[in-house]
Amino acid sequence: MAHAIATPGEDSADAVDAVEDSGSRTLRRGLQLLDAILAGGREGLRVVDLCRAAGLERATVYRLLSTLVECGYVAQKGRFRYVGGPRLAAVAQARGTPAVVSRLQPVLALVSEACGDAAFAVIREGALSHCIARHVGSYPVQVLVIQVGTRQPLGVGAAGLALLSALPDREVENVIAANGATLERYGGMTPERMRILVRATRERGWSVIGNHATRDVLAVGMVVRDAEDEPVAAISVASTMARMPRARQDLIVRAMRKAFATQLPRGL
Repeated sequence: MAHAIATPGEDSADAVDAVEDSGSRTLRRGLQLLDAILAGGREGLRVVDLCRAAGLERATVYRLLSTLVECGYVAQKGRFRYVGGPRLAAVAQARGTPAVVSRLQPVLALVSEACGDAAFAVIREGALSHCIARHVGSYPVQVLVIQVGTRQPLGVGAAGLALLSALPDREVENVIAANGATLERYGGMTPERMRILVRATRERGWSVIGNHATRDVLAVGMVVRDAEDEPVAAISVASTMARMPRARQDLIVRAMRKAFATQLPRGL
C-alpha cells in the first residue's frame, strides 16, 4: 500500500497557511462590521443590527467589537449602541484636509457660477459619503440639501452615487450591505434600486438621482479622480425637480467637465 510522504516543513507550511487564512477572514469580518457602524451614523447601531448588516453571529460581533473599541475605531454610545470611534475621526479629518478642500473649491465655484445652483463636494468614509465643501450659487432659490460635515449612506445623494459607481463591483456590494439597515430612511431606497442606479450611472458616465436624500429635489454628480485615475471624491449640483430637465442636466455635466479640465488637469 502506498503511503503519502510529507516533505520536511510541509506540515508547518500548511499550519502557517491556515493561520493566514483565519487572519484574513477575521480582518474581512472586522472591516465589514466597521462599514456597518459607519453607515449607522451618529445614532449608532445595536448588536442585533450589526449582526444583520454584516451577516455575522452575535458572539463573533461581540468579539470583534471588543477589539475595535479597545483600538479606538469604535465607541459605545449609551448601553446598547455603537458608533465610530476617535481613530476613525482622525482618518476622516486627514482625508478632508484643507489642501483637498482648497483644490475642490475652485471647481465648485466654476460649476456653481455656470448654472446658478449650489455645488457640493464629498469624499468616501467607508460606507458613507462625507460633505467637505460647498459653494452657494446666484439663483434666488438655493437647494442646500446637505451641509459641510453631513454624512449619509454612500449612494443616496448624487455625488455619493457617482463615487459609489466608480468602485469595483465587490466594494459596491459591501457598501450596499453595510447600509442595508439605513437605506429605507432615504425616500424608501432599497438595495436593488441602488444597484439599478449604479448601473445607470456607469452607462451614462455621471449620476442623477431624485427624491431620495431630499424630497422634490434632483441632483447630478460626477466622480473626481486622482493622478492614478482612482476615484477619490465627487461633486454634485442640486436643484428643484422643475429646474432640472434633461437639457439642464447636460449643461451642468458640461460645466463639471470643463471645471475638471481647467482646475484639475492631472487629477485631484
